[in-house]
Amino acid sequence: MSPFAKRLIDWQRHHGRHGLPWQNTQDPYRVWLSEIMLQQTQVATVIPYYERFLARFPTLAALAAAPVEEVMPLWSGLGYYARARNLHKCAQVLMAQHDGRFPRDPAALAALPGIGRSTANAIAVFCFGARAPILDGNVKRLLCRWLGVAGYPGKAAVESQLWRDGTALLPKKDVATYIQAQMDLGATVCMRSKPRCAACPVTDLCVAFREGRTADLPTPRPKNTLPERSVTLLVLRDGRRIALEQRPPAGIWGGLLSLPELPDSSDAASYCKQCLGIRLGAVLPAPTFMHSFTHFRLQIRPLVCEVAGATRLAEPGLRWLDQAELAQAALPAPIRKLLSAIP
Repeated sequence: MSPFAKRLIDWQRHHGRHGLPWQNTQDPYRVWLSEIMLQQTQVATVIPYYERFLARFPTLAALAAAPVEEVMPLWSGLGYYARARNLHKCAQVLMAQHDGRFPRDPAALAALPGIGRSTANAIAVFCFGARAPILDGNVKRLLCRWLGVAGYPGKAAVESQLWRDGTALLPKKDVATYIQAQMDLGATVCMRSKPRCAACPVTDLCVAFREGRTADLPTPRPKNTLPERSVTLLVLRDGRRIALEQRPPAGIWGGLLSLPELPDSSDAASYCKQCLGIRLGAVLPAPTFMHSFTHFRLQIRPLVCEVAGATRLAEPGLRWLDQAELAQAALPAPIRKLLSAIP
């Protein structure tokens, strides 16, 4: 066993995290759920979502049997909503094609919806005793610093090198403890900013520490100017009720409830009358704000519209929720924030 692996395993046993709700189990359903939720999301944020999700869907079968409309509210505010849709789809595939059981082989796991190589390896290691590396964000940062790997880890060539290095460093035994040590060390010691190098068990073996490059590694994502888009959203209020519409399954906020969009160059009163069957009273602008996605920034211009009446019996595509129901609705975080700020 290499000094790197041995020290990490010893460190994990004495200083690693042992009380997270998805630890101390070999249930692949729970491990899988935690791995999906933890993608690009911090542990402290995930824990309450994880616990609420399991309370509603305690088993794989329960998740697969539920309509996706019941899944999305439990993901509201967690972001990256394709994860929730893929989670639900994966559960259905497992029930239909795998007799409700997770495959033991990492390659078979990686072929399932929403499960990439790193997540598949984590499930196989923690639940089935596989010997395989993982490359989540914390592990990438740890390896880049310890090995002195330059280049943005999101680039294919750099990631391929990290996979090779990660595989070469695997111990022959105690693999699950070693993998957990990498995750914990990256999350609590080898952090992105202000790493606690004095508390690291492999500082003397770390290239970045030895060469004074901890602030430079891993190489940051190349800076690109994000394109900007804009949208006008209608806050249609009928007393205590707010009108919402479900977003298409794909695209931003896919499958969630959001506010109706006003087409470009349209007048709110005319659009609502002709297309929604709603007659408006007062229409007042609310403060414009920006929301950043991975690939673009969205300028959101809200219009608060008081409903004066209807021009026909039904408003197609709209779902009216009382303000008290909004807390449990599947709303994107910026829409929830917008509605909470409007008196």
